[in-house]
Amino acid sequence: MLGKLTDIQIDNLVSSQVTGRLGCIANDKVYIVPINYVYKNSTIYAHSAPGKKIDMMRKNPNVCFQIDDISNIFRWQSAILWGTYQEIIDPDKKQQAMQGIIHRLMPLVNSPSGHPSHGITANENDLGSKIDLIVYQINITEKTGKFEFTESM
Repeated sequence: MLGKLTDIQIDNLVSSQVTGRLGCIANDKVYIVPINYVYKNSTIYAHSAPGKKIDMMRKNPNVCFQIDDISNIFRWQSAILWGTYQEIIDPDKKQQAMQGIIHRLMPLVNSPSGHPSHGITANENDLGSKIDLIVYQINITEKTGKFEFTESM
């Protein structure tokens, strides 16, 4: 059976995952990249080093985010969310967002000191030393989702 996800089901799907695909466009070029994130109150929080994705979102803050959970070809959920990119500049808000990301990702990390590119350190106080770390949010404005569920034969 194919069906449409409700807003609550979409929120549950997005909240249950840690990696999704972010799509951005600038200068007639589309760029899609996987990111780690945390989702709270219809907002995606993520981080990045400077680079193509950040440059593109600064030029055009309208983005698309795709997430899925695939058990097999006949049992899956997928959602697409649209929103706007916003850099978090305030140091307190930036630290709160990073702590949310770290707490979400930490259960999946074997060695905290081995993942500095994700802003994950053994000591949360080290967050302030990440000068090149850009923390941002995607403010969701629209979302849609579908699912397929087939009983086993």
